[in-house]
Amino acid sequence: MNYEAFGKIRLLDITEPEEIRRNAYENATIYKEKTKRWHDRITLQRQFIVGQQVLLVNSRLKLHPGKLHSHWFEPFEVLEVFPHDAVTIRGLHNGHQFKVNGQRLKRYFGNIDQK
Repeated sequence: MNYEAFGKIRLLDITEPEEIRRNAYENATIYKEKTKRWHDRITLQRQFIVGQQVLLVNSRLKLHPGKLHSHWFEPFEVLEVFPHDAVTIRGLHNGHQFKVNGQRLKRYFGNIDQK
């Protein structure tokens, strides 16, 4: 029996899973970078200005919104803009103030039928 040959084969058997793990890690890193680039390209960066009118998404309609229900609440006024998409808004009809995530808002342009 040649113990040196068995030792080399054994060493190759030990290092092979490490190479497979390293390749999988590199592939996962590449996949994450590609996914991040795609997501950043697709997502829309919303910039809100103090005094601007916005609509707030109606989160209660997530399960069964229906075709004819509005997904947006009354117009609100932007009072303060914080970093990381946090926005303080005030309702134009009731005057309540609260802080929401900017992803739940969209710009309000007014009623189109008034023109």
